[in-house]
Amino acid sequence: MVLEFKPQGIYCPAGDFFIDPWRPVDRALITHGHADHARPGHNRYLATAAAAPVMHHRLGDITLDTVDYGETRRIGGASVSFHPAGHVPGSAQIRVEVDGEVWVVSGDYKTDPDRLSAPFEPVPCHNFITECTFGLPVFTWAPEAEVSDQINRWWADNAAQGRFSLLGAYSLGKAQRVLSLLDPSIAPILTHGAVENTNAVLRQQGLPLPDTIHVTPDTKAADHPGALVLAPPGALSTPWARRFRPASTGFASGWMRLRGVRRRRAVDRGFVMSDHADWDGLNAAIKATGAENIYATHGYTDIFARWLNEQGYNAQVVPTEFTGESLDDAESNDPP
Repeated sequence: MVLEFKPQGIYCPAGDFFIDPWRPVDRALITHGHADHARPGHNRYLATAAAAPVMHHRLGDITLDTVDYGETRRIGGASVSFHPAGHVPGSAQIRVEVDGEVWVVSGDYKTDPDRLSAPFEPVPCHNFITECTFGLPVFTWAPEAEVSDQINRWWADNAAQGRFSLLGAYSLGKAQRVLSLLDPSIAPILTHGAVENTNAVLRQQGLPLPDTIHVTPDTKAADHPGALVLAPPGALSTPWARRFRPASTGFASGWMRLRGVRRRRAVDRGFVMSDHADWDGLNAAIKATGAENIYATHGYTDIFARWLNEQGYNAQVVPTEFTGESLDDAESNDPP
């Protein structure tokens, strides 16, 4: 096989490398900078040039080589190239070809374009390893303009009534997408340190983000009436957030499609917004690859693989340690 599934992760024998391995290896090809895909401890890393700054920010002084989208790199007996995944800035699908057989590892992907990430591009292949974080028909996403209007109306209403708007969004990708949708004329935009540190990295790459104010221990809430405060979800229930009172709380996530999840998160508003493909996006992406063999990872894997088999694919589940868009806020460990 071109790619094998080993305890360390997805392995290519012909090139002697792993893709997004979850245990330390010599050579790791990385689809994007989220912590469940870009882990510490590997000897050598390869990622897109656009993903490199965030990876250095998160992983420190690693040995990292980079490629541009579409650039072919020969590694041993394998030809490798990275292609836009539309998930977060710098995210990629990884194409591996050996003796004419093509596999594509999707990483995490989103088929609807946004204002910051290179748009998803389907890559023809024989075998496709796909995420299915939201692999149920109930998961459908509204257009970005509609979500932008919902968030800005909520914020403006809160500001008019003298409330802060506390909004939870993961610090890499989701938070910046939210920022790209905001109307800065409503009131100031304040950010948690985990968000602002990532903003700084992406701004240096030229990504257009509105002006924000980093919340520090010296920040006085009264100086920023009506502000929208953007933070990792886990920070909303901490003393860090309690200085902003009165407040309405919100959470931006694909999981907000499920009412039970909204209740459990105990937020006032849930905005359905994800950096992963919805049900229609998953099915369209898989069809566009032309692949006959599909490997489903992280998400509703059993249900989604069964559906794909009913549609005529040869689909199976591959267990991994990827988490997709978890309700657990693994991205909030940066200092405030």
